[in-house]
Amino acid sequence: MSDLIKYEEWGSLFPKNPDETITDLSERKDQAEKEGKPDFYYFDDRDMLHYYLYRETNINKKANRSERTIREYEKELLMMIKQMLENGPVMHLDLDTVDGSLFKSLGKRHLRRYQKWVAEESPHVKRRGSYSPATLERKTVIWKSFFSFLYKSGYIQKPIHEGLLNASVRSEDRPNRDLGPAEVIQLLDYFHERQQHITFSIIHVLVSTGMRNEELCRLKISDVRYDSISGQYYLSVLGKGSKRREIPLKSKVLDSIIQYRKARFRSVHFPNGSDEPLFITSTGRAFTPDGLAHYLQRILKGVDLPFVRSGHIKITAHVFRHSFAIISHLNKADVFSIMKALDHEDIHTTMIYLQKVLNREQHVVHQWNDKTLGRFI
Repeated sequence: MSDLIKYEEWGSLFPKNPDETITDLSERKDQAEKEGKPDFYYFDDRDMLHYYLYRETNINKKANRSERTIREYEKELLMMIKQMLENGPVMHLDLDTVDGSLFKSLGKRHLRRYQKWVAEESPHVKRRGSYSPATLERKTVIWKSFFSFLYKSGYIQKPIHEGLLNASVRSEDRPNRDLGPAEVIQLLDYFHERQQHITFSIIHVLVSTGMRNEELCRLKISDVRYDSISGQYYLSVLGKGSKRREIPLKSKVLDSIIQYRKARFRSVHFPNGSDEPLFITSTGRAFTPDGLAHYLQRILKGVDLPFVRSGHIKITAHVFRHSFAIISHLNKADVFSIMKALDHEDIHTTMIYLQKVLNREQHVVHQWNDKTLGRFI
């Protein structure tokens, strides 16, 4: 690997102005086409990485990757490059360098060895233990997507992404994220009794709306709106793909939002033109998705309730989205309605949320009648 560029020599891997970068790359791509050369003739590894991350794939700008998704892909691919360049000998990559390019030097066996090293021998595994199946699946999806793009674009000559092993998550490997209404009520009672209005309100809103963590963080004061026809308030929520949906607010949930604002010493009026974040931190800024996740993790760690202390359920912001689905199902909502409320594009995703509950409800033992084992059933 001595002929490969060292990680430190990549300079600033990710540009400060992605828009300017993608404009420059697009012009170079157009120039190559004009000269009858391959589209990416004037690109190197860094250029291909930048183009993959920041290019537009849809004429509708709102349908392109979100900033959060781009950051997630940036982080994962940066880690991959750094680990391959710095730990190649440990992984037994023994690359035959091609044009000083890392990507062009890789074969199927190299990706397979890297995947195995990440899963079994990486620093994270040695310090903290194995990655969860879901995390390995997410990483593999990103790697496959990137190297598939390099192959289809003609930058590399072989479909090396096919060397990656499948990392699909079995149903039994999925973390337990099931909090039913009884546990949710215990949590809400716990924080209500201790007058911890901030945490109470966040949990109350998440579980009553089914919002994603990042959707709650994006809410502005003007997103609380009044419907004069029904006489109720609702939230205008900006979801994935910049799609908006309306979520009705039960009166007590609206009260929780007002209580949150009062606890932060903020106005409890909701003017249409205000861009102020609805849920602010103690510093007056909007929560970031990671910031909200860490806040809840820190607070919930100290909760003295049996189902929290047991550790069987890792309670995160996303858990309350599962609770919304479960509670909706227990209230006889059909799966399609739950899917729409959660803003899922695929009903199978919704079914994953409900899988454990449905499996228990549909177990054959429920079909036994009282005479099956006489007085012993």
